[in-house]
Amino acid sequence: MPYEPILLARVAQPDSHRLEGYRADGGYATFERALKDLKPEQVVAQVKDSGLRGRGGAGFPTGLKWTFLPKDHPGPIYLCVNADESEPCTYNNRILMEKDPHQVLEGIMLACYAFKSQKAFFYVRYEYGDAFRTLQAAVDELYAAGLLGQNILGSGFTLDVVLHRGAGAYICGEETGLIESLEGKRAWPRIKPPFPAIEGAFRKPTIVNNVETLACVTQIMKRGIDWFKSLGVPPDPKNPRDAGSYGPKLYTIAGHVNDPKCVELPMGITIRELVEQHGGGVWKGRKAKAVNPGGLSMGYVNVETKLKDSDLTEYDIPLDFNGPGRVACLGLGTAAVTVIDDHTSMVDVLHNTCQFFSHESCGQCTPCREGTGWMLKITDRMRRGQGRKEDLDILVDVADRIGIMPGTTICGLADGAGWPVKTAIRKFRAEFEAAIKSGEKSKYAKTLSVVGAH
Repeated sequence: MPYEPILLARVAQPDSHRLEGYRADGGYATFERALKDLKPEQVVAQVKDSGLRGRGGAGFPTGLKWTFLPKDHPGPIYLCVNADESEPCTYNNRILMEKDPHQVLEGIMLACYAFKSQKAFFYVRYEYGDAFRTLQAAVDELYAAGLLGQNILGSGFTLDVVLHRGAGAYICGEETGLIESLEGKRAWPRIKPPFPAIEGAFRKPTIVNNVETLACVTQIMKRGIDWFKSLGVPPDPKNPRDAGSYGPKLYTIAGHVNDPKCVELPMGITIRELVEQHGGGVWKGRKAKAVNPGGLSMGYVNVETKLKDSDLTEYDIPLDFNGPGRVACLGLGTAAVTVIDDHTSMVDVLHNTCQFFSHESCGQCTPCREGTGWMLKITDRMRRGQGRKEDLDILVDVADRIGIMPGTTICGLADGAGWPVKTAIRKFRAEFEAAIKSGEKSKYAKTLSVVGAH
């Protein structure tokens, strides 16, 4: 039976971004009901019991994060909405902001009511001009309708939403980097603890939630816990640390496919199903070679590699919070699935990857600043036909040694930079060795891209 979208249900409607249409479809009735009939702690409990996990990348339980705020804090308490959607090939937040901003804003209002915040900062990446203007118009509509501001609907609850444009930096997607940028400083991530829930924006308790996460809050409060848990994947009984992968998910399909798009499906669809059934298959009659399962930083799967004790391959892993980790990827990430066809050189792919992360490293931590630069120089030399076999082991060694998991950096950008390097080399080593042995220069390596790359 075909899945009927919920998060994307309204995006094709005319003027789907307008308050009038949203309210005609029942919008803000859930928020009004919460103000009238529910205590803030009841909203927290419902979100916690739903099993909602953050859609921004880490997959941390949303309701649990809300409970980390200090009890009986005199305030202010802030919400920061993370709309710095900078992971390559990810655009699910953009669609929600441009086409159905009020669904997200209602989630913001419910969240702020739940943990008694009177101010939300909506941090939008600079490149999202249309999204920013659409959101600003939607916020203005809410103030005009008395749904934002002082004493909303006579309930005594006050909330202001402030939009803030980022400066076009990947590092601002890290929650403390976002907070530093919001405060007007260079977006250098903070050492934790203290975590933002204790000391965040302007040194006050702060919750940072992703756009899609807050849209899910709206639907959980509207449709209930049973609806949310009827979708997705329950916890693995063999894994006590698995919190399940419940609910709908927005997947973006990009790269070498016939029909790139954003689709909404229950958590747990396989990569093969997503690409073949929803992405129109691989373009130009070719075959898939590699896939990013959830954004560039998650690493690569090899579609030909068989899974242990199975006839299936890595192409058949489920896209839930656990699936990609079973094949040595970092996780689900943003669920941005990017396909690489069998006519594309993994040397070129890896060089492009290293170029991105070297450029986006904030430079605060030496292992990340220097390590991403070294990996770029080595891959640049390889694509110019001057690689050495030992370069592969050096790349994997550097990738293994940088990041918060080995304990060498403040934030996870270095892990995200290292994971695609080590998964590409470990899973496609024969291709890299053949390229090095041939000494052929990539057709894209027309000029030196790295100063001093010799």
